[in-house]
Amino acid sequence: MSNQKDDENLLVEESFADLLAESFSESTSIEGSVVKGKIIAIEAEHAIIDVGLKSEGRIPLKEFTAPGQDPELQVGDNVEVYVERMEDKDGQALLSREKARREEAWVILERAFEAQERVTGVIFGRVKGGFTVDLSGATAFLPGSQVDIRPINDVNALMGAPQPFQILKIDRRRGNIVVSRRAVLEESRAEARSELVSNLVEGQKLKGVVKNITDYGAFVDLGGVDGLLHVTDIAWRRINHPSEALKVGQTVDVQVIRFNEETQRISLGMKQLQSDPWENAIEKFKTGTRLNGRVTNITDYGAFVELDDGVEGLVHVSEMSWTKKNIHPGKIVSTSQEVEVVVLEVDLTKRRISLGLKQATDNPWEEFDTNNNIGDVIKGEINNITEFGLFVGLTDDIDGLVHLSDISWSSSGEEVLEGFKKGDNIEAKILDIDLEKERISLGIKQLTSNPAADAAEKVKKGDAVTCVITAVTEQGLEVRVGDSLSGFIKRSDLARDRSEQRVERFAVDEKVDAIISQIDSKNNKLTLSIKVREMAEEKQAMAEFGSSDSGASLGDILGAALAKKEDTSPE
Repeated sequence: MSNQKDDENLLVEESFADLLAESFSESTSIEGSVVKGKIIAIEAEHAIIDVGLKSEGRIPLKEFTAPGQDPELQVGDNVEVYVERMEDKDGQALLSREKARREEAWVILERAFEAQERVTGVIFGRVKGGFTVDLSGATAFLPGSQVDIRPINDVNALMGAPQPFQILKIDRRRGNIVVSRRAVLEESRAEARSELVSNLVEGQKLKGVVKNITDYGAFVDLGGVDGLLHVTDIAWRRINHPSEALKVGQTVDVQVIRFNEETQRISLGMKQLQSDPWENAIEKFKTGTRLNGRVTNITDYGAFVELDDGVEGLVHVSEMSWTKKNIHPGKIVSTSQEVEVVVLEVDLTKRRISLGLKQATDNPWEEFDTNNNIGDVIKGEINNITEFGLFVGLTDDIDGLVHLSDISWSSSGEEVLEGFKKGDNIEAKILDIDLEKERISLGIKQLTSNPAADAAEKVKKGDAVTCVITAVTEQGLEVRVGDSLSGFIKRSDLARDRSEQRVERFAVDEKVDAIISQIDSKNNKLTLSIKVREMAEEKQAMAEFGSSDSGASLGDILGAALAKKEDTSPE
């Protein structure tokens, strides 16, 4: 009886041992794994989960939702959780929904990485060099350079919203995942580019985003393909730099102007979407019309004036002032200045309008011509002295020129300027008014009679005169007759005999007798001849004292004539 009881006790102990071992085996097998559990209660931001162990586990509600979202749980819901330990120090099962999700996510992510498939995630935080992304429980790193195709100023708009990512790197052992949003965008961009280019035609209207701005234009992203918007095609009005009208990131409406299928180059235009202001230019800007405009640009050759939106005209430097010559346009007008101009010419073919600034004011040259006549004596102040004459102020805007040759009857060259200085008030006679060339010629010497002219009136052709040599040249002698008349004796007129026609026989200040052979009344200059005088004397001697037929030699005849001349000359 005793033995039977001992056997029963042993059997019970063995059965209990087996059950206990089985229990421990089961408990050990679910630790570190994902199991299904049921929510039996929700208390104080925690869900109470029964996974079939001796005690329930508590999991924070936030582990059941994605960042930024509210949990949607109810008692009785079945959920998958990760069993970290069967019991903690309080005797409760230590469970984690986040680790369960992570374990599930890793399996899915590894499959997606191998298949190069996109995954969905939510950007929920910032870290050094980038952002953190929740991939259905697994946390991935998104480098800042992989957020978008182009730099973006505000990433907050992307945070909290589910969006596709491409896995660049995954290491489960180290818990390291690197993703890219940019790769997804570039792939989508390439698809959109291919579709866009295949359907692109000239004249097509598109929307784009300004990607980059240069000195010559802007590159516009059309959604996978860039087009060039040249600075001249941004607006009808003058734009010196694209940044005056555009900024990076701006959305713009454009039209395809040209498309080269071989080079894939796209030329865009913005102004082509607006009406052409030049269409009615011939009616609005008729020749002779006075208009008000704004100076938009100043160059060395003139100033551009905006007459209307998109319509400019050029005031050439020659049309800027009646009196200011050889002066930079920037000293007459300034940028943004409002000016009154006159339309001089319109060329619709070349889209050019020539304007005049000076024509909008009275012409001082015409006014001077109306109020003065040639021959009038006028007073003025010497404003400038140059190597070729004196500039005399006649009005506030107009100067007249006294040329060197019109200062003195007796002097010439720069020596005639001696005695004059800037600021002197002088009198002068108006010699000429040239409206076309805008010149007024004055004379000082004309205020008195020309002594040379007076002297020229007292002589005539054929007169014998005594000259004083003023210069000896290779061509002949320059001489002075009396006090004011000047003349010239050519080399061939220096003597009757050819052998004596040598200039070295004569010297400055030497006196010679000659016959006047020609008178230049306009310039009051004489042409003289010693040869003619000698021939005249010989002829006269032959007439008075005989001829060669009488037997007397020419020397005897001339000797007698000279002797007689000496006898009859006064003592």
